[in-house]
Amino acid sequence: MNKFSHIDDQGKANMVDVSPKPVQTRTAVARGFIRLQQDTVRLIRENEMKKGDVLTVAEIAGIQAAKKTSDLIPLCHPLQITKADVKAVLQDEGVEVTATLKCIGQTGIEMEALTGASVALLTVYDMCKAVDKEMVIEQVKLLEKIKM
Repeated sequence: MNKFSHIDDQGKANMVDVSPKPVQTRTAVARGFIRLQQDTVRLIRENEMKKGDVLTVAEIAGIQAAKKTSDLIPLCHPLQITKADVKAVLQDEGVEVTATLKCIGQTGIEMEALTGASVALLTVYDMCKAVDKEMVIEQVKLLEKIKM
């Protein structure tokens, strides 16, 4: 069995030492979806939700969350993010969120992309919970991870 990188010789949680790794441009893309009732989709489309512009607030929340990933996930390294793009797109059955994150560093940025997408979806949930009791967040996944 392969040794886990986040476990030390005594079996304790351990932040990986990335100092020997080369500095590279790294990009990650994550996507997720929140399924909504038709009335909720209509309210978002017509910008009639009581809490405001659902899509814009979700995008901003996703960017903020991506920047806080190392504060939320204990063994993640703090990264210097050079680009955070979170897009929330209204579809017929809900909202699709795509988070694209970029950094120049020694470790990947996939956790930031996943966190950004997840929190954007949670924000949609929060903003719509008063009118939609059937929402389902689904298919949050990493689509792409690139290092150059």
